Amino acid sequence: MARSTKIKASLPPGLIVQVGKTVWHTMWQVMMSRLAPSDDQGAYTRPDSEFRESVSQSGTYQPEAGRYRLIVGMGCPWAHRTLVARALKGLEDAIPLWRVSPSPNEGVWLFDNPGLEWRSLPELYQTAQAGYRGRSTVPVLWDTQTRTIVNNESADIIKILNVAFAELATQADLDLYPAELSDQIEQWNDRIYHAINNGVYRCGFARSQAAYEAACTLLFETLDDLDQQLAHQRYICGDCLTLTDVRLFTTLFRFDAVYHGLFKCDRQRLCDYPHLWPYARDLYQQPGVADTCDLDTVRRDYYGNLFPLNPGGIIPLGPNPQTWQQPHQRHLIG
Repeated sequence: MARSTKIKASLPPGLIVQVGKTVWHTMWQVMMSRLAPSDDQGAYTRPDSEFRESVSQSGTYQPEAGRYRLIVGMGCPWAHRTLVARALKGLEDAIPLWRVSPSPNEGVWLFDNPGLEWRSLPELYQTAQAGYRGRSTVPVLWDTQTRTIVNNESADIIKILNVAFAELATQADLDLYPAELSDQIEQWNDRIYHAINNGVYRCGFARSQAAYEAACTLLFETLDDLDQQLAHQRYICGDCLTLTDVRLFTTLFRFDAVYHGLFKCDRQRLCDYPHLWPYARDLYQQPGVADTCDLDTVRRDYYGNLFPLNPGGIIPLGPNPQTWQQPHQRHLIG
């Protein structure tokens, strides 16, 4: 034991640091390749969703109260979109929830609901498609009648929730995708998805300095443009709340608590923007939306489960959640 201690003590500090860095960097690259696939330049590339069916009166999947389940993880921004759309349309009774939580040791989503036949989300995906080898992600719109996944793409599901269940919605008159704004909505959706929704991940999951700087620059250029866009109108597409606002909100809700620090999106905080910050609070204070927001779970899921980005596992306290309740005065704009 004494001889071993003497050998360790005689190692140069520089050698210890270099060996440690080499080992950790190699392990980090391996873990990141599984967590977040990248291109040759080290830029994160998000895989496409694989289940893309819809719900309609004339289709295989028809709108019925209680037939479907919306499967969500409360920390996931993509799943959060569907929760916000469900709340705004008043579909809570028609479409019940099944919740999942990420397992830090297994790397999969595990069901919170007791009594289900599946322990993990991959098991449910296997029920939907035997031999399935893709990613088992949330959100999921699950059909209990045919025991299959209707859709696992959040951009599709929020459109389905907006239209397909009109007869079951308590807010059926609220149209989050008005036809006259469809072109404008899609243009903003494409830009916001690439630069912001997925852009924060392209910052956090970048595996090269160049890839990170490109993603971070585009992210804040777009946030700056949106801040100016919102200087003279209440919502992104004018005076009408749309799915574009829903899609942007769930990223903004996580920005200061997670993306600013963990994902290195640190050029500016959301609360530093004179128009974006009140706009985000306006959305948070829409009927039912605050009930879909859980900052404690968001911080725990990101900081506690993304081991390559936070190997120490320490979860920060984060900004005061009560600031989301501050008056926004956005109703005076326009």
